[in-house]
Amino acid sequence: MGILTFLSDFGTTDHYVAAVKAKILTINPAQVMVDISHHIEPFNIAHGYHVINAVYPDFPQGTVHLIAVDTHGTRSGRYQVARHHGHYFICADNGLLSLLTDNDPEQLIDLPVLPSSSSPARDIMVPAAVALAQGASMAEVGELADGMVQLINRQLRLNDHSITGHVVHVDHYGNLITDITQDSVDAIGHGRRFSIHFHREVVDKISSRYNQSNEGDCVALFNRQGFLTIGINKGHASELLGMYFDSPVEVKFSQEPAE
Repeated sequence: MGILTFLSDFGTTDHYVAAVKAKILTINPAQVMVDISHHIEPFNIAHGYHVINAVYPDFPQGTVHLIAVDTHGTRSGRYQVARHHGHYFICADNGLLSLLTDNDPEQLIDLPVLPSSSSPARDIMVPAAVALAQGASMAEVGELADGMVQLINRQLRLNDHSITGHVVHVDHYGNLITDITQDSVDAIGHGRRFSIHFHREVVDKISSRYNQSNEGDCVALFNRQGFLTIGINKGHASELLGMYFDSPVEVKFSQEPAE
């Protein structure tokens, strides 16, 4: 039996999460479930994408990921399953799957639709999720899809001496996760000195821990997924710097070659 993860924008003050779990356990009382988060900002596809993309590789291949984010926001009225890197992702056709798979899933199917359902996550997505976790094939739970709503990830702007990116997520501690990767810094920098510019601040070194700066000072590091992250030691960087989703961040490289 496979693992079933659950990510949603339902929050935890209402009964919505419990209703979905009740449906899962009604179908299969022995189903292994892992909650990823239920505090995705309501309807925020970018937030949902960032969280699931950061954690799904930690799960075994064959894991089924139920993503109930903006479940009523599908313009096409479809709910889909995508197979990507050996994992199954179930989501409304609202563009999140296109971000997750770079518009190129290994396999994509449409689920049978229940137009009168008040809870698509519970009534449409859960039966498919449990069936896949129990070993069903994708052909057994839906029909081959002819496409999906496509969104485009913002691209880094690169030149010989700089990389310009943006904040893609603000975490619980106020840290600013950007789309600038360690690989891109290594590829453009070729070992040259560099500085990181954001708001009115400049950081000229990469740390390995947040507490390697003085309390209240800015710190930059690469997180576990390899993304440049900006924080303030013992402070909420987003609020203190006035930076949020899509705020620009620039890495500037010395024009002198590495020694």
